[in-house]
Amino acid sequence: MKKNPWYYIPTLYLAEGFPYIVINTVSTVLYADLGFSNEQIAFWTGWLYLPWTLKMFWSPLVDARSTKRRWLLGAQTLMSAVFLVLAALSAWNAFAHAQAANNLTFFSLSLFGFLAGAFVSATLDIATDGYYLLALTPVEQSKFVGIRTIFYRLAMILGSGILVAATGALANSKGNPAENMVPWPYNWAILFLFLAVFFLACVLWHNYTLPKPAEDGPVHTEHGTAWGEAFKTYFTQKNILYILAFILLYRLGDAFLEKIVPLFLLKPQAEGALGLSVQTYGLIKGTLGLGAVIVGNLAGGWLLAKYGFKKCIWPFAVILILPNFFYAYMAWAMPSTWVVAVLITLEHLGNGLALMAFTVFIMYISQGAFKTSHYAISTGIMALGMMVPSMTSGWLQAKTGYEGFFLLASFISLVTVAVVPLSFKIKSIEETEAAFRAHKH
Repeated sequence: MKKNPWYYIPTLYLAEGFPYIVINTVSTVLYADLGFSNEQIAFWTGWLYLPWTLKMFWSPLVDARSTKRRWLLGAQTLMSAVFLVLAALSAWNAFAHAQAANNLTFFSLSLFGFLAGAFVSATLDIATDGYYLLALTPVEQSKFVGIRTIFYRLAMILGSGILVAATGALANSKGNPAENMVPWPYNWAILFLFLAVFFLACVLWHNYTLPKPAEDGPVHTEHGTAWGEAFKTYFTQKNILYILAFILLYRLGDAFLEKIVPLFLLKPQAEGALGLSVQTYGLIKGTLGLGAVIVGNLAGGWLLAKYGFKKCIWPFAVILILPNFFYAYMAWAMPSTWVVAVLITLEHLGNGLALMAFTVFIMYISQGAFKTSHYAISTGIMALGMMVPSMTSGWLQAKTGYEGFFLLASFISLVTVAVVPLSFKIKSIEETEAAFRAHKH
């Protein structure tokens, strides 16, 4: 008996989204809270994108060995162990260096912990996305593409919003420990412990609910290795240069914001930042931002289904670059918290729309026997496009200040609009979209 995808698609993509946002964004909030410099944080946490960039090189192994179901259950188990180690490291840091900022030993060890988690998370991405393509029919894939994106984005907003707000609420006053529910920075250990328990629960739930698709098995090749065949079929497909340019550059402006925005929101006003508390930052992200992402994803999925990729990509691309201009305004005007909250809400609404189109783009070009590997190669190339700008963003911000940095990022983000016409030249987009629509009817 086929199990209803509603039982497992939402939780699969919550479990896929949490590690990515915790490792790439919440780590930034953690290090900012502990007093490390913007240059240190942006450069070193920028390296955490590396596993998502390299995952294309071991994705054929996931295709060629065992089942996607076993891979994702194993990766979720390892993810629980990684967060348990990070909880122990955070507790050790709080105990041994209670009020000491810039503890480089903790910075180095925790960075390695996050890096290990990034490799596990990248593998989980490969297995989960591959399983989705095998467990669901084309009609179901079309139906659930919006749902999976909503829950993936939901995890990202919950991770950088509600969980961060709760972590901040546990120890909201560094100067007066008596006001805190737990001593600062033990609150970060509690966050990682919660995530370890969450992933253990995911393993138990998915072991029970995930069906075993008949197609979910090792991919056999007639000639050469799975690795060689996967890369050959990907990089020899039609219009590959247009595909690569679109994947690398569509999120360029977004990539420059990734590391600096949390620092801009959290660092003191004396440094030209907004000086929000960790709790306020998390509440804005996790309440208004959460609702905006859900609305954006639902609207994006509906618009793409009704009008198609080509008609939606132009307005979605424009919407994607608007937050760069929002932050340039905020750095210049230093507005009140409610104005900040409104602009962040609009940012998440726009991202919900614009990133739906990007998800559909990657899904449309990831077809054939090696669809799991092709999806991983595409998202790996996207991670490279995010990694390089994020690593340089701290240095740029230090040289130009927040206002100059966001103005420069706004100018650079116009590249997103410039690459949109390339997507119209990619024939596989039209062909796959037409096939999906044919299955619906």
